[in-house]
Amino acid sequence: MDLNRYTFRSVWRLDATSDDVFEVLADLEHYPLWWPEVQRAEPLHHSSSELIVRSLLPYDLTFSSSQTRRDHFAGILEASMHGDLDGFSRWTLTTAGTSCTAVFEEEVIAHKPLLRHLALVARPAFQANHRLMMRHGQAGLQTYLSGYSAALRRTHLGHQQ
Repeated sequence: MDLNRYTFRSVWRLDATSDDVFEVLADLEHYPLWWPEVQRAEPLHHSSSELIVRSLLPYDLTFSSSQTRRDHFAGILEASMHGDLDGFSRWTLTTAGTSCTAVFEEEVIAHKPLLRHLALVARPAFQANHRLMMRHGQAGLQTYLSGYSAALRRTHLGHQQ
């Protein structure tokens, strides 16, 4: 078993349409507005950004995220990651009435020296740190989507008058 290889899966149930969720998740530049652990998301070029992420443990992860699939119809957003983490992440969205389920999957290899050196003893803490980050992300996204949906409704109503 490679102690520096991580596989994560989170399921978020959100009170929003999958169209709204897709648009917000596709917009990496604005992740810091709703996801507390995403410290920075700087565009590198059209479909790539550099992210700096920090959760409860005292280390930053810096990596580029390059979009490899953006399929609105299928509800799939996928990106390759390079830097302190190498691998991929994927969002898969499904709709149930007025709610959306967002499944996050990630497979990465940690290259940050600190994580590599401490993997044998600290791997459970790294995994718990990721779970905490995902809980905060879900809560932040739900709050952000509430405002996002309200703004879209106001804009839509304004155009009808």
